[in-house]
Amino acid sequence: MRILPRSFYGRDTVDVAQDLLGKVLVRRIGKKIISGMIIETEAYRYKDDEASHSFGGMTERNKAMFGQVGIAYIYFTYGMHYCMNVVAKNNDFEAGAILFRALEPREGIDFMIKQRKTKLISNLTDGPAKLTQALQITKKQYGKDLTKPSSLFVIEGKEIKKSEIKAISRIGIKKATDKLWNFSLIN
Repeated sequence: MRILPRSFYGRDTVDVAQDLLGKVLVRRIGKKIISGMIIETEAYRYKDDEASHSFGGMTERNKAMFGQVGIAYIYFTYGMHYCMNVVAKNNDFEAGAILFRALEPREGIDFMIKQRKTKLISNLTDGPAKLTQALQITKKQYGKDLTKPSSLFVIEGKEIKKSEIKAISRIGIKKATDKLWNFSLIN
């Protein structure tokens, strides 16, 4: 399978969030391959999105959102969990990122089970903190180029039609709740 090129991420953040559904997030740890099909995402933009980390401007934490597209933006939340995003935006003068909310496990399921300490496959990667724990993604991957074959990248996968995508308000936020920028597969 082909790694998604940088140009894939250099478009409107909301469009990229939908187009990531069906693609495969791959994590390489030594000789181990751990992967999952992306089944839920959330888009976060800049000045028109009060819920975005970038809304108030650039900080040390969110500077990746203002940088090159295709780069991992990983942050620590609630003092205990990592969340992974990829920078996606249509020009260099704004910020944007897409949160990976859920995966359908593909490869390295035994590894994921050990990381998550659960045997329920349906519970391995069905949330942003769960998927980072299952794939052993931490702040060390902040700034990683997902368009290069390295320890973390995204490859082509299943083509998803727009009619197969459900759009709802983003989960766990109190601002910009009118934006239906949480995308998942209908079935």
